[in-house]
Order: sequence, then C-alpha cells, then structure tokens
Amino acid sequence: MDVPHIVALLGAAVVAVPLFKRLGLGSVLGYLAAGLAIGKFGLGLFSDGQTILHVAELGVVIFLFVIGLEMKPSHLWYLRRQIFGLGSLQVVIAAALLTAVGMAFGFSWQVSFVGAAGFVLTSTAIVMSVLGERNELGTSSGQKIVSILLFEDLLIVPLLAIVAFLSPVRIESSTPLWLDIGKALGSVAIIVAAGRWLLNPLFSVLARSKAREVMTAAALLVVLGAGVLMEKGGLSMAMGAFLAGVMLSESHFRHQLEADVEPFRGLLLGLFFLAVGMSLDLNVVAQNWGVIVSSVLALMAGKAVCIYAVARLAKSSHDEALERAMLMAQGGEFAFVLFADANAQGVISDANNANMTAIVVLSMVLTPLLLIVHSKLPKKAAATRPDDAIDEQRAVLQIGFGRFGQIVYYILDAAGFALTIIDKDENLIAGMEKYGVKTYFGDGSRPELLLTAGIEKATVLVVAIDNKAEAVQIVRFAREANPQIKIVARAYDRMQTFELHRAGADEIIRETFDSGVRAGKRALEFLGLPRDTAECAGNIFYRMDRNGMKKMALLYDPEAGAFSNKAMMDEARRQDARVKEVVQAMLNGEKDWDERV
Repeated sequence: MDVPHIVALLGAAVVAVPLFKRLGLGSVLGYLAAGLAIGKFGLGLFSDGQTILHVAELGVVIFLFVIGLEMKPSHLWYLRRQIFGLGSLQVVIAAALLTAVGMAFGFSWQVSFVGAAGFVLTSTAIVMSVLGERNELGTSSGQKIVSILLFEDLLIVPLLAIVAFLSPVRIESSTPLWLDIGKALGSVAIIVAAGRWLLNPLFSVLARSKAREVMTAAALLVVLGAGVLMEKGGLSMAMGAFLAGVMLSESHFRHQLEADVEPFRGLLLGLFFLAVGMSLDLNVVAQNWGVIVSSVLALMAGKAVCIYAVARLAKSSHDEALERAMLMAQGGEFAFVLFADANAQGVISDANNANMTAIVVLSMVLTPLLLIVHSKLPKKAAATRPDDAIDEQRAVLQIGFGRFGQIVYYILDAAGFALTIIDKDENLIAGMEKYGVKTYFGDGSRPELLLTAGIEKATVLVVAIDNKAEAVQIVRFAREANPQIKIVARAYDRMQTFELHRAGADEIIRETFDSGVRAGKRALEFLGLPRDTAECAGNIFYRMDRNGMKKMALLYDPEAGAFSNKAMMDEARRQDARVKEVVQAMLNGEKDWDERV
C-alpha cells in the first residue's frame, strides 16, 4: 500500500468519523461509510478490501490485549460461570435456531450450519468499541457481554474442527488429533509461563534503559508474539493477545503498556471498520439481493430473539436484555475465517461464501443503525424500591452495613448503644431482618433521608459506605446540619482521607490502615525483634502517620494527581524521614525518642 492510499484512508476517516459522531450516528458507522465511499463501489481508490481487512484485524488483536490488561486472573475466574454458562447457552440456542432458518431458505443442513455458526460469532470489534465509547466495559451488563464474546472467540477452534469433519473431501492431516490438541495447550502454557516468570523482569530491564520507544516495541512484541504463538498452536491471535494481557494485568507496567499500545489499537481498529466497508461486494448483493436481504433480516431477528430469551432466563431486566440483543445481533470478523475454511474444505461453494460474507458485512453495517433506533425507544422505568419510613431517631446514626459497618455495629451494640442503620443493599437488609438486626433501606446520601433519620439531633454519625463521593457528600451535609455531631468516617485511601477531613469528619479510619500496621508489627517479630519492641515501632508509625495526615490534608489539591503535588510530596518525604529517625532512636535505646513522636 503506497502513500496516496494511506492518505486516502486517513482522509476518509478524518472526514467521515467526526461528521457521523456529530450527527449522532457513532464512529463505527462513520468508518463503515468511509470504507464504502473509497472502496471498489465508491470512488474506486481500493479494489481489494479483503487484504486490508486481514491486516486490520490486528486492531481487534490489540483491542483484546487491552481488555486483558483490565482482567486480572482472579476476576476472570470470577466470571467463569458467565463465560461458559451464559456464553454456551446463548451460542447453542442461537446456532440451532439459525441453522433451522438456513434450512428454511432451502439450503442443506451442512451449509446452513456453517452459515449459522459464523453468524453466531458476534463482532468483538463492534461490540467492544460501542461498550468502550459508553464507558460500560466495567459495568455488570458490560462484563456479561465481554464474557459471552470471550466464549465465542474460544469457539472458533472447535468450529474449524467440525468444518473439517463435514468436508466431503477427506484431507488426511499430517498430525494426529491428540498432537493438535497438545500444540494448542502447549501454546497456552508457554504464554502463561512467560507471563508469570519472564515478562515482568523483561520490562524491568527495559524500563531502566529509559528508552520509551523500546518499551513501545516490547509491548507490540508481546501482543503480536502471543498472537502468532496461539495461531501456530491452532488457536486465534486475538485469544493469544487477550491471554497475554491477562498475565500482565497485575504487572507494575500495566498502565504504561496500555498507554503504549493505545494509539495502535485505535488506528488499526478504525482501519478494520474501514476495510469492512470496503469489502462489501455490491455486485453480489445486487445479483442475490432477495436472498441476502431476507437472510440478513431473518438471521439478525433470530439471533436477537435468542439473545433476549437467554438474557431474560439469566434474570436480566427487559431493557438490558433488549439492548444486548440489539448490540450482539450481527455476525463478526471470525465468520470470515470460518467461511473461508469451509470454502477451502468444499463444505460451501464459492457462491455460498460470497453470499454469506455479504450477509455478515451487511449485519455489521446495520448494527450501529439498530442501536440508534433502540436508543430512541422509550425505556421501561426500572422499578425502584422507595426509601423505608424511619420511625426512630437515635443517638447513633450509621450509614452503610457492609463488612466494615457490621464490625462497628457489633462493638457499639455489645456496649449497649442503639443505632439507626441505613443501607441500600436489599439482600443484605432482608438477611439482617432474619437475623434480628433492624436495618432501613435507603440512599444515605440523600439529605431528606438523613433529616428524617435525625441527623440534626444525633450525637454520633458513622459513615461506613465504600462510595467515595457519597461518603464525602454525607459528611459535608451532616456537618452543616449539625455542627456539634461527632463523625467517624471510613476512608478507602489517603486521598479520600484528605477529602473527608476537609468535609468535616472528626475521625477518619482508613479501612486497611490498622490491619497494615498489625501486619508490619508481626513482620518485625519474624525478623527477630522482641514483641514489645515490634509493638513500639508499629505504634510510633501509627501515631506519627495519623498526626501527619492533618498537615497533608492542608496541602492536598483534588485537581492535582497524587504524584503531581510537589508541596505534598515534599511534606510526605519529611514525615517519612521523621518516622524513620524516631524508630531508629527507639531501637538504639535513646531516652528522648518518645518526645519526638
């Protein structure tokens, strides 16, 4: 591809994408339209969209690497039921129904199955892009969709094996089946081993070289190397990149790796959508428009119905299930791989391959339009439980009754103090009711609920929720409503501690601070210090760190990053040096060490 062609690609994207986003049609549809405009059936600047599509699939590979960086192994294990449960249920039901649709059009069951299997493989590129634009990748709904996509990506391997079994032309493999399986498992094992024992030391060495371009090259090497290795093992490049990302998700270099590959991901993913637009063969569509258009509508409708039914079966709401159905009703990029292999194996004809490819591309083009239509539909309002009526006002008001709040409650209850407890976890409240602990349902950040609960007369307020913004909001309102109230607030980290201090909390408890101090004391004992000495060292740190937080809070600037506030960092260094000085004085037996605390 020469320079004028590159200029044409970039120019089409630069013009079309902002225009389509401005019109509210989304960037994906902009790329698709731009590809169609400069392709064989538009300005004719490109004649072979399939070749560009093959190169542009690297965008999908890098995208899955970035997704993998956000998926720690423990989180992936947590999603295992969604991946293999929800994913397999949706795939099996959709494949069976779409195969029946193909047979209803008069095709053999083999051709119908291949077409259905390819259409079941949702476009990872489109779905991930839409979820990323909406910032929904980390939501519960987004995680379910990601789980299904991961299962579908894994499915390409057994589907290719089934195509080989369906082939009327028996091609004797030079390797037995057990060896193919062994190669696939071996590829996975190599990536896992490299992720655990090789990649972190490698990036540490490269980081010390302070050559940013080398780090970028290493990041791309990891992505593409893992992809190629998995492809040689009979799996997909995308899954190799995803697995490499997962193995690096707990690395200290995770954020830098993500920043390094992000520009390539965006460019190549945009190129992928451009290539999809170019690869739409309008001649094929014109010659077989009746079959293709009716097939697109029938397959998308059938798949959407399956997705909606499975989502509802999995207890998703109507709106969530409908949105998932609209978002995932298209075929995907792995369908092209499956169709090409089925064509080479003689399972489908050249004409079938061309028609099926056109059907998948059209479905991908229609998806952004479907989402626009769906966004205009009226949404069913979610049934929300109203706040409970609070019929008692006690001296102690506690907001939040999770693992932190329950400990506070049991200590106060054991000492004979009655509490008014508010939480918004319905399952927790129902369980505590059975246990005999009265808990009110409600959003504790709402001023009117706090007033009803007696915030103006309460003696102590305990804020035990894990939502940072709401905790600060509650503390600020409580201090305004009742200047005399004593406020004990839970903090997630130092930054929230500073915010709560400014909002007016009297006592701020960092949720891991005390346990961290205890761990430090025990570690000192294991290193040979007497228990009393270890306790003393821990207590020095405890007192001096807590006292120093007030100075740090005065210097804290919420607009500046944690490591961008020079004054606060200098104060932190001074405090660290003072703590070390006093601890060393105590260990050396100096008599006045306690006066320096």
